[in-house]
Amino acid sequence: MSIEVLNETDQEVDEREFVEISRYVLGELRVHPQAELCIRMVDEDTMTVLHEQWMDLPGPTDVMSFPMDELEPGRDGEEPQEGVLGDIVLCPSVAAKQAVEAGHATIEEMLLLTTHGILHLLGFDHAEPEEETEMFELQRQLLLTFLAGRGRETRA
Repeated sequence: MSIEVLNETDQEVDEREFVEISRYVLGELRVHPQAELCIRMVDEDTMTVLHEQWMDLPGPTDVMSFPMDELEPGRDGEEPQEGVLGDIVLCPSVAAKQAVEAGHATIEEMLLLTTHGILHLLGFDHAEPEEETEMFELQRQLLLTFLAGRGRETRA
């Protein structure tokens, strides 16, 4: 599995954390082991441009996903599809503000957003109430089991 982390901000991040959560989530969802993923961290100005260009919404957001080969989670008895999963763009400064509001650490918010972005790349959405329930429960489950396996405490 090829996971590239590009930090284009002045904020320090442990790139290994993002590779590890990505490998975990992709493994749990049975994504092909040769799938490719890029995680890009940007400042608020860059995220604002992307948010306005692609979503036609003002200001920066926390995470955006750009799927490439429209891969889906693997299913029992089927070979997973090979290909490029796509790109996730994170804004650490927006994530830091959200972490304060949520009452947890910035890294936990960033790992949550990474998980959220991966789910979007795999076709999950939260536009409809049923979709939101399914996606957010899966996201919560994946993050909590990842953090528990690492011995971290969380209040997700």
